[in-house]
Amino acid sequence: MREPSMPAAKVHALLDQHEVAYEVRTHPRTVGAQRLAAEEDISGWDVAKPVILAVGDELAMIVVSAAVEVDLDKASQVFGGNQVRLASEDEFERVFPDNERGAEPPFGGLYGIPVFLDERLRARRQLLCRDGSHTEALLLATNDYVRLVDPEIVDVAGAPA
Repeated sequence: MREPSMPAAKVHALLDQHEVAYEVRTHPRTVGAQRLAAEEDISGWDVAKPVILAVGDELAMIVVSAAVEVDLDKASQVFGGNQVRLASEDEFERVFPDNERGAEPPFGGLYGIPVFLDERLRARRQLLCRDGSHTEALLLATNDYVRLVDPEIVDVAGAPA
């Protein structure tokens, strides 16, 4: 097995430690979850897009399919009616120091951020996600992701992206 890129090392180590089967997919630099789906010739419904929200002074990671946006009203209900908003990259880039900006992996627990998984993505057989870089992605079984990350399953999907 080849060495993972620096941004990916932490995620790969977690998966290896828990004996999670995954496939590393290398591709040209790609920004945007839907573009990643197109580059990898996979449905956007199978691409895990982590969205970082600010809930008061705290950060939370909502993981949705690349095919949808996060509905902030639904997200507010998940957080007990608290006001939520999309966090800016400036607000959370310090939390992901070993990742390329905008390529955060959906493994918030590695970075001290709680993870919430949209039920539509949970229903998929597999998911493709970034590993911290814009040039590699990981394909793994959704059940393995859920077992490892233990996210709260929620309904936060909004309109198609």
